[in-house]
Parts: sequence; structure tokens; C-alpha cells
Amino acid sequence: MSIEHPSFGKLDENRIIIFDTTLRDGEQSPGFSMNLAEKLRMAEALTGLGIDVMEAGFPIASPGDFEAVKAIAETIGIRDDSPVICGLARSGREDILRAAEAVRPARRKRIHSFLSTSPLHMKYKLRMEPDEVLAAVADSVTLARQFTDDVEWSAEDGTRTDPDFLCRCVEAAIRAGATTINVPDTVGYALPEDITRIFTMLRERVPGTEKIILSTHNHNDLGLAVANTIAAIRAGVRQVEATINGIGERAGNASLEEAVMAIRTRHDAIPFDNNIETRNILKVSKLLSAITSFDVQPNKAIVGRNAFAHEAGIHQDGVLKHAATYEIMTPESVGWNKSSLVMGKHSGRAAFRDKLATLGYSIGDNQLNDAFRRFKDLADRKKVVYDEDIVALVDDEVLRDHQRIRFVSLDIHAGSKVPQRAELELEIDGVIKRAVSTGDGPVDATFRAIHELFPHTANLVLFSVGAVTEGTDAQAKTTVRLEENGKLVDGQGADTDTIVASARAYVHALNKLLVKRVRTAPQALSA
Repeated sequence: MSIEHPSFGKLDENRIIIFDTTLRDGEQSPGFSMNLAEKLRMAEALTGLGIDVMEAGFPIASPGDFEAVKAIAETIGIRDDSPVICGLARSGREDILRAAEAVRPARRKRIHSFLSTSPLHMKYKLRMEPDEVLAAVADSVTLARQFTDDVEWSAEDGTRTDPDFLCRCVEAAIRAGATTINVPDTVGYALPEDITRIFTMLRERVPGTEKIILSTHNHNDLGLAVANTIAAIRAGVRQVEATINGIGERAGNASLEEAVMAIRTRHDAIPFDNNIETRNILKVSKLLSAITSFDVQPNKAIVGRNAFAHEAGIHQDGVLKHAATYEIMTPESVGWNKSSLVMGKHSGRAAFRDKLATLGYSIGDNQLNDAFRRFKDLADRKKVVYDEDIVALVDDEVLRDHQRIRFVSLDIHAGSKVPQRAELELEIDGVIKRAVSTGDGPVDATFRAIHELFPHTANLVLFSVGAVTEGTDAQAKTTVRLEENGKLVDGQGADTDTIVASARAYVHALNKLLVKRVRTAPQALSA
């Protein structure tokens, strides 16, 4: 049986709508804040991935969130290939009006309203009686329908909600005009059999569910987010809410790439279709890692660097004879390819631009010039330039665009016989500033110089160094984590000089902290 949907028209019963919330739920993770330019770049990548709905943000959360959602609606949302642009809102009038204004320019738009329904949340978080919650559900959906025919309503903490009350809330939302009903496992509490029971109950007991889309949104606190997502699909859900790399609050959300590849790989057991271009998965995953400065763990399914690596002799022998002996999908199907060694100091600008296109980058002339300059400098210092080296330096250059603080130069005096001293130049709000500082080692001296040029109260809570590739001439990839008033940010930098990479990482973290300072967390109440 097909469903007529205001944004998608007639939907086949085997079609799964992919709802990406990387820019909203994912970006709420500690340390994951993005600026406007970074959100726009991610939005472009997600559009190229083929997602159906893009939850672009929470417009009432801050002026920056509102501007980001509006900018995405104005630039991507007006195109023919645009996904539905969605803004999140609590059930209060101001939230919904703000979300409506943010998504208004989009050709296809959605308002996503939510309200807690579990006894625990209603009593301690909302301080509302069940009848008040029911009324707020109907009122919020009715108001949202004045601005768009595509309205989603979510029962926050739905998997811990009394079944009878959940049915009443869902029925109220459908009667008010909701076209998608989402039952999120907000705290990652449910087991797959719980998810199956809840959605089966809704389909059997609530009038109108056969005319709307049921949606699932699962958190990963028990490591069951993707398993719960698959259980929901098999119980009749036709929208999956997920994030790239599984980022999100606490332990994260269902990983989009894992859910999509589970459907594709086990089509015999999960016979459903979606519009994701899986060969773009790795590219989007790496872009998100570069923007947020959070690398995925090596053994992460699909996108971890060991996902298709084989060290055990038995496995290697089997793969050499026939890849399917130990690989249930091809690396190429999700965007992996073997590293190329053809780039070097004699490579020209055209070859460099072509290499960037192969790696999934499309950048303007000014950014290309800066990246090419750093590539030539790197090629002079390294015997072999790997694809990973190019990705590191381009991310380090391009993703720092539109930021208040920029690294210019660093001169270090270090060793066992002289005081460690750093002579640093930064560009701050367009003005070059210089400082000389000493410290307990060259890294400490460098960080002290940064603090002198840009005073701040953030604490350094993590500093780590890794290598992009092998060899003594490998680029260092450094991570700096700063904390200020409970807000965490991570910055990354790459350079063949470890101290320069450290300075770049600290500056990157400071820029992200400036973005995070303007964000305010909305109150829990619906009003």
C-alpha cells in the first residue's frame, strides 16, 4: 500500500526515507559545534549523498542556528536536487514561528515539533499534566500546519512512555495534521523487541497511521541504535533518522552509513530501498571528521580505516583468493580506494586540482591557491605525498576559512641547553599580531604565546599527536581539546612540523570556542 506525502508524493511501501540530523542532533554533541561556512559545506555534501530530509538545525537555540538553517534553505533548499529542509521546534508558539521563518525560503520544507510524553519527563522536566501535554501536541501541530503541509511530530522519550498515553498523543498529532510521527528512543534504553512492540502497537491501535509516515530515531547508549533502527523498519517504519559517523548526544545516534549498508547488504532480509549514493559515504564521513576534529575509531564499521583491513594470515589468504570470503561488501561500494603515490614536487596545479576532485573536494580559486602552495611546500619536505597527506593539508587549510584567528608563522628555539622559546604570528580579526613566550618545552611556549595574543579563560584538557602516514617525514596530526564553562571543543592541525601542527590545532579549537560561546541551550519547557 502506498502513502501520499506532501513532500514526496506517492511513496511506495518499500521506500525508506533517510532523515539526516547530523547538523542538528549531531552538532549538539560536546565539542562538535560548526560555524556557518562549515554547516553549508556539510549540507552540500549531505545533498550529494542523496538524503531525503535534512534537519538543518534548531532555529530558536541561537541566532547562529537560525541563520544557518535559513542560509541552507536559501541556498540549497531552492534547488531541484534539494532534500526537504527541516527545522526543529519545541511545542511553544515562538519556537514554531522561528522554525517556520528559518525554513520558509526552501522549495520543500518541514517543521519538526517535539514534546516529552514519558511520566518521568512530564513530571520533572515539563512539570505538566498529561491533559496539558495532549493539548500542547494538538496546538503545536495545528500551528505548524499554517506554514507547511509537511509537519513531523515527535514523542520525546517515547520508548519509556505509557503505551495508552503514547497512542493518545500520536492520535492527537495525526488529527491535527502531522504527516510524520516519530517515536524516538531518546535515552537509548530500548531493545529491538521493544521497538517492534511499540510500532506494531501504533499501527494496530491508532487510527490514521496507515496514511502517515512512521519514523524511528535511536540513540546508542547501549550500542543498539542501528539494531533498533532495523527492528523499526521491519515493524513498518518508513523513515530512519540518523547521523553521519553516528555522532550525537552522549553515545551518539544511529549511524547513517551502518543503517544504509545493512539494508543494502542484507536486502534478502530487509527488502527496502533508499536514495543514498553509497559511494559518497566515505567522502562525507571524512569531511565531517575534518570539520568537527573528531576522527572515527579505526574499527568503526564502514568508514573506519580498518573496516576493510586484513592482518590475520587466514583472512589474507582468503581475500586474495576471493574477496567475498571475508568481505560482505566491496570497499569501493562505500568510497574506499587504494592510496595513490603519483603526486610529488613536480606535479602542477592542474594535476593537483584533478586530485582534489578525485578525493571529493570542490574549492574556489583562492582556496586552491593556498592549498597548492602548502602542497608544494609539503612535497619539498616529503619523499612521497600520499592521498592522506593531501586530505590533511586541504582540510587544515580550507576548513579554517571564515575564522577570526588564523595561524601565520612560528619560530621555535628548543633543545636541552637553551630556554624553550616560541616566536608566534597570528592574524586576529584581520590584524597581524606577534608575541614571544617561553615555556616548559616548545609546545608549552607556543600555547603561552597564543594565550598572550588572544587572552581567554579556556582550559587545555587534552593534547594528542598522531601521524597521518608512516615514515619519519610523515605529517603530524595534532588534537587540542579546550574547555570553558562546561563547553568542550576540539581542534586539529596538520604539518610535518609537530609544533606548527600543535599551534594550528590550538587556533582551530579557539575559533570553534568562539562559535560555541554564542550558543544557548533552549529550556526544557514547552512554552
